[in-house]
Amino acid sequence: MTTATRSHNMLTLAEVCEELSVSRSTFYDWRAKRRAPRCIKLPNGDLRIRRSDLDHWLDDREDAA
Repeated sequence: MTTATRSHNMLTLAEVCEELSVSRSTFYDWRAKRRAPRCIKLPNGDLRIRRSDLDHWLDDREDAA
């Protein structure tokens, strides 16, 4: 997998928060409680979330009505 393809499948924390309409502090609270989607911590401390992990996390929260 090329670096460009890999980075395309990775979301920044800002992108995830915008998509979920939550603040950064809310996301960090979820993460501390182990309720956030899986994250990858880069050597510089930034977080990335795989698109597939976010989609799976959202699917798990779908309410069966």
